[in-house]
Amino acid sequence: MKLLKLAAATALVLATLGGAQAKDWTKVRIGTEGAYPPFNNLTSDGKLVGFDIDIANALCASMKVECEFVVQDWDGMIPALQAGKFDAVIASMSITDERREKVDFTNKYYSTPPAIAVPKDSDITEATDAALAGKLLGAQSSTTHSNYAEAKLGSAELKLYPTPDEYKLDLDSGRLDAAIDDVVVLSDWLASKDGACCKLLGTLTPDPEIYGEGIGIAIRKGEDDLKAMLNTAIQAIRDDGTYEKIQSSYFDFDVYGD
Repeated sequence: MKLLKLAAATALVLATLGGAQAKDWTKVRIGTEGAYPPFNNLTSDGKLVGFDIDIANALCASMKVECEFVVQDWDGMIPALQAGKFDAVIASMSITDERREKVDFTNKYYSTPPAIAVPKDSDITEATDAALAGKLLGAQSSTTHSNYAEAKLGSAELKLYPTPDEYKLDLDSGRLDAAIDDVVVLSDWLASKDGACCKLLGTLTPDPEIYGEGIGIAIRKGEDDLKAMLNTAIQAIRDDGTYEKIQSSYFDFDVYGD
C-alpha cells in the first residue's frame, strides 16, 4: 500500500512539473533578417515585407497566436535564437545537419535551387567550377551558398559578404566576376533596375549534404510543442489554399518543391 501511495505521489509530482514546463503559446516572436528580398526585406519606412513574412503571418493566424517580428543580422541568427531573443527563425534558413546540432527544425516550407549571376558582358559561359576558375565569386557569409562555393567551386576565389546587398553592389561595379545565391533572390534582383548590370548564368544542382532538406523554421531544441504547432500550421495553410495564394503573389512557379 505504501508503495502504491508513493508511486501515485511521484506521478502527481511529475505531472505537475510537466504542466509547469509546458508553455501557453499566445505570442510567437519570430526572428528574420530583413535583407533578403523577395523573401524578407525592410522597406524604406521600416516595414518588414516578403514571402517569409507573409508565410509567418499566415502560420500565426492558423495557430491563433500573435506574431512579433525581431530583425536580426544573419550571422547572429542562431545564437540569438538560442539566447531567447526570439522563439523561431523564419528567414529562409536551410535545414542542414550542421545546424541541427544547435537547433531543431520544422518541416520545410519551401525549396528552391542555387544559381550563379554574372555581368552581362562576362566571358564566363557556364555555371561550373572549371568555368569559374580564377574568377572572384561573391556569396553571403554563413550560408549554404557560401558552403557550396567552398566545397564545389574551389577553383574560384571566394569573397564573403554580410548581406546580399554588398555582393550586388560589387557585381554591379565590376569588383566581382560572379555571385552565388538562391535563384529566386538573384532573379528578383536581375528583374529590377538595380540588377540591369547582370544576368543569370544558370542554376546549380543542390547537394543534399550541403543544402539539406529545404527551407524550414528553426526553433530551440526541446520546444516540441511549438514545433508541432508550426508543422500543423504549415500543412494547414497548404491544404486550405493560403500557401498557394501567398506564393502566387511572388512567384510564377511552385517554390515548395517535391
